[in-house]
Amino acid sequence: MSVTDDRRFEILHAIVTDFVDSQEPIGSKALVDRHHLGVSSATVRNDMAVLEEQGYITQPHTSSGRVPTDKGYRLFVDRISEIKPLSSAERRAILSVLDSGVDLDDVLRRSVKLLAQLTRQVAVIQYPVLSTARVRHLEIVALSPSRLLLVVITDTGRVEQRMVAVHEVIDDETLARLRTMFSQALDGQRLEDASVAVAELASQAPPELQEPVVTIATVLVETLVEQGEDRLVLGGTSNLARSAADFTPATGGMDTVLEALEEQVVVLKLLAHTQRTGQVTVQIGKETNTENLRNTSVVSTGYGASGTVFGSVGVVGPTRMDYPGTIASVAAVAKYVGEVLADR
Repeated sequence: MSVTDDRRFEILHAIVTDFVDSQEPIGSKALVDRHHLGVSSATVRNDMAVLEEQGYITQPHTSSGRVPTDKGYRLFVDRISEIKPLSSAERRAILSVLDSGVDLDDVLRRSVKLLAQLTRQVAVIQYPVLSTARVRHLEIVALSPSRLLLVVITDTGRVEQRMVAVHEVIDDETLARLRTMFSQALDGQRLEDASVAVAELASQAPPELQEPVVTIATVLVETLVEQGEDRLVLGGTSNLARSAADFTPATGGMDTVLEALEEQVVVLKLLAHTQRTGQVTVQIGKETNTENLRNTSVVSTGYGASGTVFGSVGVVGPTRMDYPGTIASVAAVAKYVGEVLADR
């Protein structure tokens, strides 16, 4: 980029940061007073006129200062050179909060609460996607001589429980044989492969175990290939009230944003843009392709471990947000959620 282009981006950068802080349109005099731009007021005014002509800033009212447009925010975000690192104390605090979670549900609830507090935005996290998971452990527990409890635990921390009623009485020796057979067939298998292994096990069972094996296998296959709706956890919706002025009646107000967040499929679609861990995606305004969210931005990334994405985590807030800080917080929480779930 030329020296002139660099200077104009510096002015745009100053307008974005000042507007995020003040929520007031920024004038040339304020830029000159607050920032050491090294040029005259006339040059700043000329550069602002060019930025406005190029669509990076706009004037909301006659005689007012300028505010960034979606295009301006996009250029600002694209030129963030690196994610702002969190302090050691912040990292320790995040890991401590998440590591104290008693189970998957608790870890995810803590994650959105923490992320909402760090960013002052609405936080959302997707439950681990079953199709990416592997079976870590299968337990078969006898609740009565003819009723069993199946517990499937995946490497993403997800726990699925199913009740099975069998026609024969299951003694301790038979229970041990069933547990060994199914554990050997399932341990370490991806869920989609595990369903095939279970089906094969049913056809290969010894005659004396045929009935309970087929019954258990039928329930397990339904569990392993179940394609229910992905679940989400949201937190910090009250944070939208802090930014009520960003959602004008002309664009539907804050109610339209809340309505969109209530539609789980809408949020899942937004998170679907995130396919990898370690890479933060920012969707600004119209880039969300959601009419009710055209005044918002979505910052999201994948979480997981060992190259496997379990799900996505992110925040939704007004386009007027602290992008460097938000990106850093989303990346940090995603990193530690993946580590905590992988260690369980």
